[in-house]
Amino acid sequence: MITHLRGIVMEKAPTRIVLEVNGVGYELRIPLSSYDRLPPVGETALVLVHEVIREDAHELCGFLTEPERDLFRRLLDISGIGARIALGALSGLSVRQLKAAVVEGDVKRLSSISGIGKKTAERIILELKHKLTAGEALEAVAGPDQAALEDQRVRDAVEALVALGHKPADAWGLLRRILPKAGPEAGVEQLVRQALTG
Repeated sequence: MITHLRGIVMEKAPTRIVLEVNGVGYELRIPLSSYDRLPPVGETALVLVHEVIREDAHELCGFLTEPERDLFRRLLDISGIGARIALGALSGLSVRQLKAAVVEGDVKRLSSISGIGKKTAERIILELKHKLTAGEALEAVAGPDQAALEDQRVRDAVEALVALGHKPADAWGLLRRILPKAGPEAGVEQLVRQALTG
């Protein structure tokens, strides 16, 4: 199994690259998110690989970050999702945006991606929602407020609210409302109580 390739970028297009490794040219299908990070033609790149082996084809899919490849693999585990749709999903939305759409149950956002209809979007949400860790879900919905998540007591308060039955997106929403008035001296217990009482 090929896990990564390091070689010279010989050709690149938004959906594919050709990487020359020791005189052998490998064609890899890539998402747009990886294309944006590729070095220019003629320079060396390290590309993470996932092999897709079917009866009628043997394809290599390439990614420049581990989160992209990890989410691609999770998408492939969903019934009815193949490499083309998974790559399309990663081309349409960033990893964080995809995870946020799953956590928030945003069928409209997922089905706006080419090749993903309403039923496929619902299946992705249903099957991925419980596979995302609390930390992944929280980081996905935090968006521009990411700095607040670097505070361990905020992360712990979200985890506590999730343990009490709130969805990660709802827990983060409750905390985001009370953080400005809670102040930096508020402990986890105080944050949770203020979030629950509003």
